[in-house]
Amino acid sequence: MSLTRRAALGAWYYGTLPWRRRAGRGGDAPVSILFYHRVADEHRNPWTITNRQFARQIRWLKDRFELISLEEVQHRVRAGDSPRPAVAITFDDGYAENCEHALPLLIKERIPVTYFVASQFVLEDKPFPHDVEAGRPLPVNTPEQIRALAKAGVEIGSHTRTHLDLGAEHDRQTIVSEVAGSGRDLAAIIDRPVRYFAFPYGQQRNLNAEAFRIAEEAGYEAVCSACGGYNYPAGDAFHLQRIHGDPLMLRLKNDATVDPRKAYRTMPFHYRPLTSVQACGEAAS
Repeated sequence: MSLTRRAALGAWYYGTLPWRRRAGRGGDAPVSILFYHRVADEHRNPWTITNRQFARQIRWLKDRFELISLEEVQHRVRAGDSPRPAVAITFDDGYAENCEHALPLLIKERIPVTYFVASQFVLEDKPFPHDVEAGRPLPVNTPEQIRALAKAGVEIGSHTRTHLDLGAEHDRQTIVSEVAGSGRDLAAIIDRPVRYFAFPYGQQRNLNAEAFRIAEEAGYEAVCSACGGYNYPAGDAFHLQRIHGDPLMLRLKNDATVDPRKAYRTMPFHYRPLTSVQACGEAAS
């Protein structure tokens, strides 16, 4: 980020702090869910954050928020009551370096974390294609690591089998294999049901209404996107929205404390048929 843009972000963040501090103090505090990919000091790329940056962010978050599980996020959304600002931590993909410092830190601090894994890469011990294309095939988690994480209390979630962009996929059998099949793969590793699923890429264009329905049929308790939105009490407890855990501390602060711009511009993804009332309401807006 350029110095000019950083200065503008800083002015926006500190200028709106009074609003942020008042937001959600009456039992309707939105919950932020952060997602990370890889925490490591070597071979840094756009989806990597250093161990020092991650530890600093966790300290900042722990001092200011209640750090909760996805299960507790769902409970607050369903109950329509979120008494204080809260954040949930998640990871996507399944990079081996996360087991060196980041995950042990969270386990030591008793901070809930959900770890979404693309199962085929773990089972076949092969790097992600996007890393191979970048000329840096990075190590992925082993089944033994995934099993040990689950035993240590980490929630293991599904991230498809092959990190497929489900928004571009229309074959139902393929979607079933990627969504339901990956959950079965991981359940066999950890010897317990896999409760959560996260869309690869996770933007609006990468979501798929059929995949939502298949996830429900497969028994997942919730599905996560990465659209940058917040989770509000009395909102949708099945579709949980997440925000990128940005390496830039100022941007993380801005996003985690409920950016007023994000609070009002995030549009829901309709994975269930709209009622006539909903359709008319959206047409009018």
